[in-house]
Amino acid sequence: MINLDYKDGKSLHEQIEKGFRELIINKILVKDEQLPSVRELSISLTVNPNTVQRAYKQLEQDGFIYSVKGKGSFVAAVSDALADKRLEELYDALTLAAKELAFLGEDEETLKNVIRNIYSEKEGAL
Repeated sequence: MINLDYKDGKSLHEQIEKGFRELIINKILVKDEQLPSVRELSISLTVNPNTVQRAYKQLEQDGFIYSVKGKGSFVAAVSDALADKRLEELYDALTLAAKELAFLGEDEETLKNVIRNIYSEKEGAL
């Protein structure tokens, strides 16, 4: 489900968070699907439960999951407000990345090809 890279510069909780984001974005985990408990996931990944809890807390703050007391954590529905906020954040990040790529000498066509490939992969998955 989620693989951790101990050589990666990102912290373990960030890797767990990123892993779940990708699973949700790619619709591998769907609305109202239950996530593993903090204890289950910490055992399977051999990490401290606080690490998993921190990742879950951030995912909940970002609107990707919700918690039900005594039941666990579940994949959240995407709200319009959340989607708009997240789109703005992503476009800001994309703009910054594109400016940096241009600064480093990457040509426009290369960037366009990267975006085309992403959409081609998405259509191929459907």
